[in-house]
Amino acid sequence: MHHHPKSLPFTPSTTATITLSKDNSKCTPYIILASFFFSLLFILSLLSTSTSASQSLLTIRRDPSLFPNRPVSLTKIPYGPTPPSIAYLISGSAGDSARIIRLLLATYHPRNHYLLHLDLSAPQTERDRLAVTIHSVPIFRAAQNVDVIGKANYAYQRGSSTVTSTLHSASILLRLSSKWDWFISLSAGDYPLVTQDDLLHILSYLPKNLNFVNHSSYIGWKESKRLKPIIVDTGHYLLEKDEIFYVTQKRVLPNSFRLFSGSAFAMLTRSFIEFCILGTDNFPRTLLMYLANMPYSFTNYFPTILCNSKFKSTVINHNLQYVAFNMSSSKKQLSSHDLAEFNAMIQSGDAFATQFKFDDPVLDHIDRKILKRKPGRVVQGGWCLGIPANDTCSVWGDDADILRPGKGAKRLERRIVKLLSGDRFRSLQCLDR
Repeated sequence: MHHHPKSLPFTPSTTATITLSKDNSKCTPYIILASFFFSLLFILSLLSTSTSASQSLLTIRRDPSLFPNRPVSLTKIPYGPTPPSIAYLISGSAGDSARIIRLLLATYHPRNHYLLHLDLSAPQTERDRLAVTIHSVPIFRAAQNVDVIGKANYAYQRGSSTVTSTLHSASILLRLSSKWDWFISLSAGDYPLVTQDDLLHILSYLPKNLNFVNHSSYIGWKESKRLKPIIVDTGHYLLEKDEIFYVTQKRVLPNSFRLFSGSAFAMLTRSFIEFCILGTDNFPRTLLMYLANMPYSFTNYFPTILCNSKFKSTVINHNLQYVAFNMSSSKKQLSSHDLAEFNAMIQSGDAFATQFKFDDPVLDHIDRKILKRKPGRVVQGGWCLGIPANDTCSVWGDDADILRPGKGAKRLERRIVKLLSGDRFRSLQCLDR
């Protein structure tokens, strides 16, 4: 401990001006310069110490059995490509905590990164309970790859606040990890149709610059219903939930770029997300301003940027999501019609499906037949080493890079091969019609 001498207190009787002798005045510049030099060294040492201390506090130690540091071998031939990593945003509203947790468990893999968002319609107590629940799961603590947004946003599906909320979440994921390759935004009504081992296995053989998004420049009825009307999204400026309202004026369509529309779900590359948030091209921000008062603008934002930028050649005109309009059932047992629809959904080869209701029996069927997932448990993967009689994934080891793809990988492979076969890939890319 360093003891510093106390400075004398300033009083009115203290002499404010000190008269120096002629010899002392000559030494004064050198004394001041030396004092400045040593003060600078002291400040720099403090900054260095505080920086290293803050870095040590921010460094999160993940379980080394999941992420071992292996030396690079120049002779060993790798068994296969290194699996990619996916950044998931899972969003919901008031009362959606249970659905978000179930969706997280169904899509979980230690290699991925997950950001959970309950919008402002949910009370803070629900958000806090969600964070506590996440922290209580051992594998989430070990992998350190699940986070909950504490300062929530409103996200109206009919307005543009969904766009800003998604961009905000994507920027957080960019800062949380530099390793992920694709970004996927899921809502509480979505659910996977393949395991993460299936999905990561197939994606590991694809170029990491492919963006999967439904898109079309065909306007049709949307011109009068969605593109020209002007709205005010109250989610941008009100703390309490309020309705979006329309104004009487109509907008003109742009002629400096072409509008494209699609669906709310997409699989987007990291490089594209960085372009939208960190890029020097101003078009993503210009488009955000244009769409700020457009109905359902989230379905226009990403497709329009992709097809009016350097990423045009990376677009696949399909988002690998099945829209299950007729799949929701209130019965515990699925009817023959439901089973037929279920089989059609699975055989589509899509990776995800949407339009599911809370505790939909179809989800239980997916868990049992497709994901092999038990209630309250994560989906088994190559990283799980436990005894099947208990919780297989309560024990982990070896390496999170180890994948055990199943039948879902074959279905997804056929789907993607069909999308990329022949001239289909290019002929459906950013169609200008």
